[in-house]
Amino acid sequence: MGACLNNEDLSRLTLETSTVDPWNSKHVHDSVHGNIYLDKLSLKFIDTEQFQRLRDLKQLGVTHMVYPGAVHSRFEHSLGVYWLAGAAINMIKNLPGEDLGIDHFDIQTVKLAGLLHDVGHGPFSHVFEREFLPRVLNGCQWSHEEMSRKMIEHIADEHYIEIEREMLNKVEEMVVASKENAPSKSSKEKLFLYDIVANGRNGIDVDKFDYMVRDSRACRLGYEFQFPRLLENMRVIDDEICYRAKECLTVHKLFYMRADLHRTVYTHAKVKAIELMIVDALTKANDELQIAPSIQDPATYWKLDDTIIKTIETHPSPKLKESKDLIQRIRRRELYQFCNEFSVPKEKLEHFKTVTPQDIICSQKSCGVTIKEEDIVVANVKIDMTRGRNNPVDRRTRCLFSQDYETNDKFTIEDERISHLLPSGHQDMIVRVYSKKPELFAAVCEAFDNFQVKTYGKIIQVHATPEKKKHQR
Repeated sequence: MGACLNNEDLSRLTLETSTVDPWNSKHVHDSVHGNIYLDKLSLKFIDTEQFQRLRDLKQLGVTHMVYPGAVHSRFEHSLGVYWLAGAAINMIKNLPGEDLGIDHFDIQTVKLAGLLHDVGHGPFSHVFEREFLPRVLNGCQWSHEEMSRKMIEHIADEHYIEIEREMLNKVEEMVVASKENAPSKSSKEKLFLYDIVANGRNGIDVDKFDYMVRDSRACRLGYEFQFPRLLENMRVIDDEICYRAKECLTVHKLFYMRADLHRTVYTHAKVKAIELMIVDALTKANDELQIAPSIQDPATYWKLDDTIIKTIETHPSPKLKESKDLIQRIRRRELYQFCNEFSVPKEKLEHFKTVTPQDIICSQKSCGVTIKEEDIVVANVKIDMTRGRNNPVDRRTRCLFSQDYETNDKFTIEDERISHLLPSGHQDMIVRVYSKKPELFAAVCEAFDNFQVKTYGKIIQVHATPEKKKHQR
């Protein structure tokens, strides 16, 4: 399968980068990386109820309802990132002619950051923090990275894990390193270590390496991305990780594959319909089950996972009827109906204003049916290569390259020097409309058409809605 590493890659990655003593560690067999060896300190975190919770968080949320094979969990992804983090730092440590002062403390810290980077994730992947919480908490700025930091503290305290305070601090800093408001680093030395797990500088990190290969494999997409090429061709210059210039296309493939996964899998139209229904169900159940308040306390939060849906279904409270009805509709595939979508023209992206249900309602014509705001959902789906409308490898994002291991010159590479076939744009904004009620489907489709004509002077959606679908009830 294209997304899976071949035996040669696996053996090279394992034999050349792992310094783990297999006799003093526990090994598990991973579907992507083969044997993963877990050191004793990492096992102290893994063998806790808080970390084991990740088994009940599907890596791709509700995507398995469209791609049946996507049932892998954040637990196995976290083990994978742990392993790749160890591989990356050992690769750097063992570079010939380099003396970066990497010691056991550094290796252990980076591996723990890889292991624990997602321990604060909420149910249903990113939907919980990006769509549910802002709705019920009026624009809440909560993030799973910050909760991961709090959970790491909680696990260490709750289970009396013996770990140096300095190491724990650095692990937490590495976990939140990609956030714009990340706290300043406690150390000004070996800053390149912060680029390995969650790279806030250019987005190239082992977290992406693992989830992109693991997700595409689970969905049977057959994508080809050989991350060992990047691991084997990186070096540190002036405290920053750089890559050999010959791998510039490999870097482009990383970002292109990520964008394609978002378009094909993560924001698939039906996946999005189910997510919208899940958000509505959680919102209606929030007051009764006190879901959102759990984010305030790690001791309560760790008990929240994807099984919240089963809790709603089996709860005796009559106040949960609306939520139960929505979940039952999902079970019966009576989903919010996807009406259509359009991609915002490139020249309009800079001044794009979020489309709302009210915009669509104002575009309806009198046809005997009145659409209300609560009858439709508008999804504004942004897909980019990690840096908005910017090229992910230009000088502004500091994706740096070097010619070889003999010189210390680092530089950026402009697209025109690589290939004229590379994309000229780096962001899509897709506007989708869904009808919550089947009987309003045709009217919503017409209103959406009218909105496009009013806004852009013509209908710009690619596919027309089949007439027979408009007349289905």
